[in-house]
Amino acid sequence: MSIQDDTRFTEAMQVPPHRAAETAPVHGAVMTPTAARLMAVLRVATGFIFLWAFLDKTFGFGYATTSAQAWINGGSPTKGFLGSLTAGPLESTLRSWAGQPWADWLFMIGLAAIGLAVIAGIGLRISAVTGTVMLLLMWIAEWPLARADDAGKATQSTNPIVDYHVLYALVLIVLAAAYAGNTWGFGRQWADLVKHNRWLL
Repeated sequence: MSIQDDTRFTEAMQVPPHRAAETAPVHGAVMTPTAARLMAVLRVATGFIFLWAFLDKTFGFGYATTSAQAWINGGSPTKGFLGSLTAGPLESTLRSWAGQPWADWLFMIGLAAIGLAVIAGIGLRISAVTGTVMLLLMWIAEWPLARADDAGKATQSTNPIVDYHVLYALVLIVLAAAYAGNTWGFGRQWADLVKHNRWLL
Protein backbone atom coordinates (compact mmCIF):
# COMPACT_ATOMS: atom_id res chain seq x y z
CA MET A 1 0.00 0.00 0.00
CA SER A 2 1.36 3.42 -0.96
CA ILE A 3 0.30 6.89 -0.05
CA GLN A 4 0.26 9.38 -2.90
CA ASP A 5 0.99 13.01 -2.27
CA ASP A 6 -1.84 14.71 -4.12
CA THR A 7 -1.72 18.18 -2.57
CA ARG A 8 -4.34 20.48 -4.03
CA PHE A 9 -4.64 24.03 -2.81
CA THR A 10 -8.20 24.92 -1.85
CA GLU A 11 -9.93 27.65 0.11
CA ALA A 12 -10.25 25.16 2.98
CA MET A 13 -6.45 25.19 3.38
CA GLN A 14 -6.51 28.85 4.38
CA VAL A 15 -7.02 29.78 8.00
CA PRO A 16 -10.34 31.53 8.78
CA PRO A 17 -9.83 35.10 10.07
CA HIS A 18 -11.20 34.36 13.57
CA ARG A 19 -8.74 31.45 13.96
CA ALA A 20 -5.66 33.30 12.70
CA ALA A 21 -4.85 34.97 16.02
CA GLU A 22 -4.95 31.59 17.80
CA THR A 23 -3.06 29.71 15.10
CA ALA A 24 -0.20 32.15 14.44
CA PRO A 25 1.58 31.75 17.84
CA VAL A 26 1.50 27.96 17.47
CA HIS A 27 2.25 27.41 13.80
CA GLY A 28 3.95 30.62 12.78
CA ALA A 29 2.84 32.43 9.62
CA VAL A 30 -0.72 31.92 8.43
CA MET A 31 -2.55 32.84 5.24
CA THR A 32 -6.02 34.09 6.00
CA PRO A 33 -8.49 34.70 3.14
CA THR A 34 -7.96 38.45 3.61
CA ALA A 35 -4.19 38.02 3.42
CA ALA A 36 -4.59 35.88 0.28
CA ARG A 37 -6.64 38.62 -1.39
CA LEU A 38 -4.13 41.30 -0.40
CA MET A 39 -1.36 39.09 -1.79
CA ALA A 40 -3.34 38.84 -5.03
CA VAL A 41 -3.56 42.65 -5.21
CA LEU A 42 0.21 42.86 -4.62
CA ARG A 43 0.72 40.25 -7.37
CA VAL A 44 -1.33 42.14 -9.95
CA ALA A 45 0.28 45.48 -9.05
CA THR A 46 3.78 43.99 -9.32
CA GLY A 47 2.99 42.35 -12.65
CA PHE A 48 1.64 45.64 -13.96
CA ILE A 49 4.96 47.35 -13.16
CA PHE A 50 6.68 45.01 -15.63
CA LEU A 51 3.85 45.11 -18.18
CA TRP A 52 3.64 48.91 -18.08
CA ALA A 53 7.38 49.22 -18.71
CA PHE A 54 6.96 46.96 -21.75
CA LEU A 55 3.96 48.92 -23.10
CA ASP A 56 5.50 52.35 -22.52
CA LYS A 57 8.78 51.38 -24.19
CA THR A 58 6.91 49.75 -27.08
CA PHE A 59 4.40 52.50 -27.82
CA GLY A 60 5.91 55.58 -26.18
CA PHE A 61 3.06 56.93 -24.06
CA GLY A 62 5.10 59.98 -23.12
CA TYR A 63 6.00 59.03 -19.55
CA ALA A 64 9.43 57.39 -19.47
CA THR A 65 9.43 57.00 -23.26
CA THR A 66 8.38 59.55 -25.85
CA SER A 67 6.56 58.55 -29.02
CA ALA A 68 9.69 59.24 -31.07
CA GLN A 69 11.71 56.88 -28.83
CA ALA A 70 9.11 54.09 -28.96
CA TRP A 71 10.25 50.65 -30.03
CA ILE A 72 7.64 50.50 -32.81
CA ASN A 73 9.01 53.77 -34.17
CA GLY A 74 12.59 52.47 -34.37
CA GLY A 75 13.73 53.40 -30.89
CA SER A 76 15.83 51.13 -28.71
CA PRO A 77 14.50 50.10 -25.28
CA THR A 78 18.04 49.61 -23.94
CA LYS A 79 20.02 52.39 -25.60
CA GLY A 80 18.98 55.25 -23.34
CA PHE A 81 19.45 53.41 -20.05
CA LEU A 82 22.53 51.33 -20.78
CA GLY A 83 24.13 54.02 -22.94
CA SER A 84 24.10 56.55 -20.11
CA LEU A 85 25.77 54.45 -17.41
CA THR A 86 28.51 56.30 -15.57
CA ALA A 87 29.47 54.00 -12.68
CA GLY A 88 29.94 50.39 -11.69
CA PRO A 89 32.30 47.50 -12.39
CA LEU A 90 30.39 46.38 -15.52
CA GLU A 91 29.84 49.87 -16.91
CA SER A 92 31.79 49.38 -20.15
CA THR A 93 30.34 45.92 -20.80
CA LEU A 94 26.77 47.02 -20.23
CA ARG A 95 27.27 50.18 -22.31
CA SER A 96 28.44 48.00 -25.20
CA TRP A 97 25.09 46.17 -25.02
CA ALA A 98 23.13 49.43 -25.41
CA GLY A 99 20.98 49.40 -28.54
CA GLN A 100 21.97 45.87 -29.57
CA PRO A 101 18.97 44.08 -31.14
CA TRP A 102 19.49 40.95 -29.02
CA ALA A 103 19.53 43.05 -25.85
CA ASP A 104 16.38 44.92 -26.89
CA TRP A 105 14.49 41.72 -27.68
CA LEU A 106 15.57 39.87 -24.53
CA PHE A 107 14.70 42.84 -22.34
CA MET A 108 11.29 43.41 -23.92
CA ILE A 109 10.34 39.73 -24.01
CA GLY A 110 11.33 39.50 -20.35
CA LEU A 111 9.23 42.52 -19.34
CA ALA A 112 6.16 41.28 -21.22
CA ALA A 113 6.42 37.64 -20.14
CA ILE A 114 7.04 38.41 -16.47
CA GLY A 115 4.31 41.04 -16.39
CA LEU A 116 1.65 38.84 -18.01
CA ALA A 117 2.58 35.73 -16.02
CA VAL A 118 2.55 37.50 -12.66
CA ILE A 119 -0.77 39.25 -13.39
CA ALA A 120 -2.32 35.94 -14.46
CA GLY A 121 -0.82 34.12 -11.47
CA ILE A 122 0.95 31.46 -13.52
CA GLY A 123 4.60 30.47 -13.73
CA LEU A 124 5.42 32.47 -10.63
CA ARG A 125 8.56 30.44 -9.89
CA ILE A 126 10.01 31.08 -13.34
CA SER A 127 8.94 34.73 -13.10
CA ALA A 128 10.67 35.03 -9.72
CA VAL A 129 13.93 33.61 -11.11
CA THR A 130 13.98 35.52 -14.40
CA GLY A 131 12.67 38.70 -12.80
CA THR A 132 15.34 38.54 -10.09
CA VAL A 133 18.07 38.07 -12.71
CA MET A 134 16.74 41.03 -14.73
CA LEU A 135 16.47 43.24 -11.64
CA LEU A 136 19.93 42.19 -10.45
CA LEU A 137 21.41 43.24 -13.80
CA MET A 138 19.59 46.57 -13.56
CA TRP A 139 20.87 47.01 -9.99
CA ILE A 140 24.43 46.31 -11.19
CA ALA A 141 23.92 48.74 -14.07
CA GLU A 142 22.79 51.57 -11.79
CA TRP A 143 25.36 50.52 -9.16
CA PRO A 144 23.84 52.24 -6.13
CA LEU A 145 26.99 51.44 -4.13
CA ALA A 146 28.79 54.28 -5.93
CA ARG A 147 28.76 57.69 -4.23
CA ALA A 148 30.05 59.46 -7.34
CA ASP A 149 30.10 58.75 -11.08
CA ASP A 150 33.12 58.77 -13.41
CA ALA A 151 33.05 62.58 -13.56
CA GLY A 152 33.02 62.90 -9.77
CA LYS A 153 29.38 63.99 -9.64
CA ALA A 154 27.28 62.63 -6.77
CA THR A 155 25.09 59.72 -7.85
CA GLN A 156 22.42 60.65 -5.26
CA SER A 157 21.89 56.98 -4.48
CA THR A 158 19.17 56.80 -1.84
CA ASN A 159 20.29 53.43 -0.47
CA PRO A 160 23.52 51.69 -1.44
CA ILE A 161 22.18 48.16 -0.96
CA VAL A 162 18.39 47.81 -0.72
CA ASP A 163 16.75 49.85 -3.47
CA TYR A 164 13.60 49.28 -5.50
CA HIS A 165 15.25 46.59 -7.66
CA VAL A 166 15.92 44.48 -4.56
CA LEU A 167 12.41 45.07 -3.21
CA TYR A 168 10.74 44.05 -6.49
CA ALA A 169 12.87 40.89 -6.61
CA LEU A 170 11.91 40.01 -3.05
CA VAL A 171 8.23 40.57 -3.85
CA LEU A 172 8.46 38.20 -6.83
CA ILE A 173 10.08 35.55 -4.65
CA VAL A 174 7.46 35.93 -1.89
CA LEU A 175 4.60 35.75 -4.41
CA ALA A 176 5.96 32.49 -5.80
CA ALA A 177 6.58 31.00 -2.35
CA ALA A 178 3.06 31.90 -1.18
CA TYR A 179 1.32 30.48 -4.29
CA ALA A 180 -0.18 33.93 -4.76
CA GLY A 181 -1.63 32.95 -8.13
CA ASN A 182 -4.26 30.76 -6.48
CA THR A 183 -6.38 33.74 -5.41
CA TRP A 184 -7.87 35.88 -8.19
CA GLY A 185 -5.55 34.19 -10.67
CA PHE A 186 -5.09 31.02 -12.68
CA GLY A 187 -2.62 29.37 -10.30
CA ARG A 188 -4.72 26.27 -9.60
CA GLN A 189 -5.56 25.68 -13.25
CA TRP A 190 -1.89 26.18 -14.15
CA ALA A 191 -0.83 23.67 -11.47
CA ASP A 192 -3.23 21.10 -12.93
CA LEU A 193 -1.81 21.77 -16.39
CA VAL A 194 1.87 21.42 -15.50
CA LYS A 195 1.14 18.58 -13.01
CA HIS A 196 4.41 17.17 -11.64
CA ASN A 197 6.67 19.79 -13.27
CA ARG A 198 6.74 21.85 -10.08
CA TRP A 199 9.46 24.15 -11.40
CA LEU A 200 6.83 25.50 -13.82
CA LEU A 201 4.46 26.57 -11.01
